[in-house]
Amino acid sequence: MFNKTTDQTAPPRAPSNTKSVIASDLKITGEISSIGDVEMLGDIDGNITARSLSIGSEGRMNGTITAETVDVRGKVDGQISAGSFTLRAAAKVAADVTYRNLVIESGAQIEGRFAKHKT
Repeated sequence: MFNKTTDQTAPPRAPSNTKSVIASDLKITGEISSIGDVEMLGDIDGNITARSLSIGSEGRMNGTITAETVDVRGKVDGQISAGSFTLRAAAKVAADVTYRNLVIESGAQIEGRFAKHKT
């Protein structure tokens, strides 16, 4: 009489306004995918796909980043594809970057190739 059937084969998708935090004491090797925002304070060797990615000053990324918005204060080595890409003054980036909008603060250290997305 009160039985309710639910499909428990797949977990519910998180709302797109969620924020995941990778703490400074974490080191992750592998693939990370999020439909929301990711704040990275730890170390990642691998690839990240997210709506937006913020790398804190103690964060370190080695791999490929794909996100609509990328804000970097820490270190990145690899490739970046972003709609909006911001390098803060403390950033140290060695990457090939494709972007639509670019902001580089004075003091940011950059090495690599930058190419604007073709619209």
